[in-house]
Amino acid sequence: MGEISLAEAALLAGLPKGPAVFSPRVDPGRARRRRDEVLEQVRAKGFAPRETVEQAIRSPIALAPEVETMAELAPEAVGAAERMLHDLVGQAAVRGGYTVTTTIDPGLQAAARAALRRSLDAYAERHGLLGPPRKHAPAGPSAGKVEPFQGVPSAQGHHVYWAVVTGAGEAPGTLGLRVGSVAGRARIPDRYNPKELPASAFAEPGQLLRVSPVLERGLGADGLPHEFRIELGPQGALVAIDARSREIRALVGGYEALRGALDRATSARRQPGSAFKTFVYAQGIQSRRLTPASVVGRTPATAEHPDGLPLLLRDAVARSVNEAAVAALEQLGPENVVSFAHAMGIQSRLGADLSLALGAYEVTPLELAAAYAPLAAGGLYEPPTLIAKIVGQGGRSLELPPRPPARRVMDEAAAYVVTSVLTSVVQDGTGRQARVLGPGVAGKTGTSNDARDGWFAGYSADLVCVVWIGYDDAVPLGRRESGATAAVPVFVDFMRQARAGRPAPAFAAPPGIERVAIDRESGLRAYPAELDPVDEVFVTGTAPTEVAEPPDAGADVAADAAAEAAEGGAPTRPAGDAGPSSGGDAGPRPEPPPF
Repeated sequence: MGEISLAEAALLAGLPKGPAVFSPRVDPGRARRRRDEVLEQVRAKGFAPRETVEQAIRSPIALAPEVETMAELAPEAVGAAERMLHDLVGQAAVRGGYTVTTTIDPGLQAAARAALRRSLDAYAERHGLLGPPRKHAPAGPSAGKVEPFQGVPSAQGHHVYWAVVTGAGEAPGTLGLRVGSVAGRARIPDRYNPKELPASAFAEPGQLLRVSPVLERGLGADGLPHEFRIELGPQGALVAIDARSREIRALVGGYEALRGALDRATSARRQPGSAFKTFVYAQGIQSRRLTPASVVGRTPATAEHPDGLPLLLRDAVARSVNEAAVAALEQLGPENVVSFAHAMGIQSRLGADLSLALGAYEVTPLELAAAYAPLAAGGLYEPPTLIAKIVGQGGRSLELPPRPPARRVMDEAAAYVVTSVLTSVVQDGTGRQARVLGPGVAGKTGTSNDARDGWFAGYSADLVCVVWIGYDDAVPLGRRESGATAAVPVFVDFMRQARAGRPAPAFAAPPGIERVAIDRESGLRAYPAELDPVDEVFVTGTAPTEVAEPPDAGADVAADAAAEAAEGGAPTRPAGDAGPSSGGDAGPRPEPPPF
């Protein structure tokens, strides 16, 4: 008894009857009642003096603070390994004796989790989500009035509820909650309590907090969840895939690293927003119906150019112009883009309508990463793999499910051109925060309606990385939040660590590529002696053949017409003149970076 007190010994003695039921971290009240039952037996049998037992009964349960650390390096990969093992050997998986080797790179996995956490912590700080939450007001992103949840919280699936704080919990660092008809508790996570405030100072009784059930730790005797997780801020996911082997190097499904928790990287389907536009334009380039210099709309009007200027595809992608993507989809045909996206690796259902261009159909981070990988790999699709080997008892390797062979979904030249366009997103567009990584990086930001999801799908020649940020119940991320602000910083942080100071390898140009000087305003071939043309990249045979007119050509024709009229001749109009020239660029036009 020198190491622990009588009360602590009784608490431990009560656990074997039901560790998941009588654990003080699962149900402090039940744990205390079970402890006191044991102490009553001690007193009844005369194993300890009555005064000592009574003092033990009066003592509170004091637990060491449950530090929120990465209990496991990659619980998401462990869960996937367990599922595959169960599929292969059934109930024999429960008895153990198997060694599963995954493709996870421990260094990249740790870097991915750390990068995601740093970005989510930064979000919490700029949105004032760190404790204590605002008094007498809902904590979190909802701008409108919210009401506490009414009903019974579900014992299945992942749900978020507005709960009422009833006071400090029995265990240190915990809060008592009322979640509908259920009395529950929640540990105050370090994530939202950097000042280490006590529970009484973190949230007052009556405060509304967003919570979700912690189902991985079991249910109460009534079959309902009683332990909850505080959900003040958004969650996130990161998937990193080796572009050559398609082996998954990092798989992060949330801020916490908990066995049995929701793995958003593989299970959460969310709207990709503009990150899906890549497949619209890629289908057009692959089918030779679009090029980086194709006119896909018009730039905003200005006083100088009331009709705007022609908007070229590279510019539209870099700036993520919605109208251009819809126009391109309409030209190409939604059915063709759906088929193409499925071939690239999107497995979720896609609708053949114009909302497809804006990423209205949900995907998982893993399948989006798998679909971007062919762009980094010269047009070849292979499904990503996580389990490399399973060895059973006696050293015998289990036969894993056969891996489908690689298939070509784009030709190398088309994949290279799409990659060139996506480098402009990083160098000059919405993803320019990633410009610090160097020229050998391509990608696309994505933000769904009302900023409910923030994405960045990016890659170098050897590594594909997709990041998603959002609330599990799809409430808006808030003002000024987007894929650029919420997801790109995670990508940059992770890729910096993955590169370890080395620049990204250059994208090697394959055969079938040509570079042509293009007029910035029209997308046509540059006119002779043009001072500032764009050196654009094309699949051989798709570059424009028409030459742009010099800016003073119209003036010359008008002067000739005036002279003719003065001499009694009929006035003439420049061929192809459709009225005032358009212009009003929102900024410098992106150029294809050298890579």
